[in-house]
Amino acid sequence: MSIPQKVFKYYERYRSIIPDYDEFISYILKPLPYSIRVNTLKITPEKLAQRMESKGFILRKSKLHPWFFEVDCIDEERGIGATLEHALGYYYAQEIVSGIPPIVLDPKPWELILDMAAAPGSKTTQIAQMMKCKGTIVANDVSRERVKALKSNLDRLGVTNTIVTICDARRFYSDIMFDRILLDAPCSSEATIRKDPSLPLDLSYRLPRSFSRLQKSMIERAYHLLKHDGILVYSVCTFAPEECEEVVEYALKIGFEIEEVDIPLKYVEGVTEWVDERGRRRSYDPDVSKAIRIYPHFENSGGMFVAKLRKV
Repeated sequence: MSIPQKVFKYYERYRSIIPDYDEFISYILKPLPYSIRVNTLKITPEKLAQRMESKGFILRKSKLHPWFFEVDCIDEERGIGATLEHALGYYYAQEIVSGIPPIVLDPKPWELILDMAAAPGSKTTQIAQMMKCKGTIVANDVSRERVKALKSNLDRLGVTNTIVTICDARRFYSDIMFDRILLDAPCSSEATIRKDPSLPLDLSYRLPRSFSRLQKSMIERAYHLLKHDGILVYSVCTFAPEECEEVVEYALKIGFEIEEVDIPLKYVEGVTEWVDERGRRRSYDPDVSKAIRIYPHFENSGGMFVAKLRKV
C-alpha cells in the first residue's frame, strides 16, 4: 500500500503517545483485514459460519464479542459484500473496532436510545441487535445522502425499532429525555487510513482543532438530551488528542463524570499530557485516563478512541 511521505510526517506528532511507534507505522502500511458482525436478529453465529465456510470463506472468532468474525475471502471478486447472506441481512461488514462503542454503551431492551450521528448504520444496527429490537432508537444524521444508506441497512438487517431523523445534532430537540446516547462523532478520521489510504491525504494540523469545536458542541447538546444518570458513549476514529481527551475534558467541565471502560482487546489509557507539533505542552484532567485508545498494531485493526460518560 502506497502512502505519501507527508502522511508519515504528519503522524510524527503522535510519536510520544503511541507505544511502539515504529510497529504502529509498519501496520499502517498493511491492508485492513475483513471482518463481519453476525446479525442475530436473523441467524445464529454458528449457522452463518457454516454457510460462509461452505462457500470457501475462512472465519475466525474475534476476541471482542461472539457476534464478530475476521474473514479471509476466497478472492477479491467474491468479497464479503457480494454474497447472498450479505444481501439477506445475515451479517454486516463491520470493522472490529467499530463494534466497541455500542458494547460500551450497553443498551438494554425497552430503553430509549439516541444515535446522534448514525449513518450509515453499523452501530445503530448493532444497538438494535443488542436490544433485540425492543425499545426505541432514534437514529439521526445531518446528511440526506448518508441517511439513504442508513435506511437501506436498517431494512436489510430487519431492524424494526428505529426512527430515522435528519438534523444537525447540535440542534437536535426532544421533549423526551434519552436513557443512553451514542455520539460516534464526525472527526478527522486519521485512524481509518488502513481502510481507505486516500482519506488522510488532506490532513492538516488545523483539521483536528476544527473538528474539536464541532464535537464539543455535540457533547453539550447530548448532555441536555440525557436523563439524569444517563450514559453517553463518545467515540472517534482518530489519534488527535484535540478530538479525544480535550473533548472529554470539556464534557467533564459541563457536568459529566467518566467511568472506567474494559474490553477484551488490547488498549491503552487516555493521555493526560502531550506535546504537539509546535512543542506546546498540553495537560488534561487526570480522569481522561479512564478513556481508552486502540491502535492498529495492537489487534491488527483500525484505530479508535472511546469514553463512557455519565450525566450527574
